[in-house]
Amino acid sequence: MVKRSSLGKGLGALLEDSRTDITSTPRVVSGNTAVAGTVANVFLSQIEANPFQPRNEFEKQALSELSKSIKEYGLIQPITVRKVGFDKFQIISGERRFRASQLAGLDKIPAFIRIANDKTMLEMALVENVQREDLNSIEIALGYKRLIEECNFTQEQLSQKVGQDRSTVTNFLRLLKLPEPIQAALRDKKITMGHARALLSVSDSQMQTKILNEILKNELSVRRIEEYARNYSGKKSNTKSKVQKKSTVLSFEEQKMQEDLSDLFKVKVSIEKQNNDEGKIVIHFRTDAELKKISRILDL
Repeated sequence: MVKRSSLGKGLGALLEDSRTDITSTPRVVSGNTAVAGTVANVFLSQIEANPFQPRNEFEKQALSELSKSIKEYGLIQPITVRKVGFDKFQIISGERRFRASQLAGLDKIPAFIRIANDKTMLEMALVENVQREDLNSIEIALGYKRLIEECNFTQEQLSQKVGQDRSTVTNFLRLLKLPEPIQAALRDKKITMGHARALLSVSDSQMQTKILNEILKNELSVRRIEEYARNYSGKKSNTKSKVQKKSTVLSFEEQKMQEDLSDLFKVKVSIEKQNNDEGKIVIHFRTDAELKKISRILDL
């Protein structure tokens, strides 16, 4: 198996060779030598899942398609396991291929044999999967959180391990501050990372959830949510006068109305609304020509 250069130092430094093997003599698994640093055909019944696997869910259709491919062509790319005892192995990476092989009815599959302690297992599982699997954003964030908490990494060290900018790592970790309904929508790909980042700029969790419902109901774009978040933040921070304290945030429909009026008059239009539903529409103009044009549209 040829490792991709994109894996960099992170995974390469973690994969140990046969000199790290704690056994003094090769162990044979059903006629195949299974020593660290080698590839062997291992019975699926002797392999157990990795407790540190960052992926929680596997798409059934994709798993079924991979299973059919494996049934026809065999498992082309070996999984990686560590020895945890005689005739017993634990998956480091490749759980999706392992599960698909089970569905395909295989008895044994090729596997790279490694030696790794628990901390290294967590590091290897996360780095390998982030580089090679389509983890959703929440799974990546949870994996990063575990690396920080359980392996005592700083965000800078973590960014080096996974080959990402520190700001990217920080953005993933911030997703875990969102309310559970938003995390679930992001996990299920009902909203994008862009939507989630825009929602992070809204400090009120109830408002975040309310905006989520509007996104799902009206299929709102990221740009619309960013604009709404800016308007909301501006209203929240501007509380000096009594009138300002009574002002309320425009709904999505009201913001759309504001945009439509701006398009109609070709100038900035502001809708200012109070908590008692009273308010005003302000049509801005910069020149006499713009004022006359507005008058003609209004048929004054």
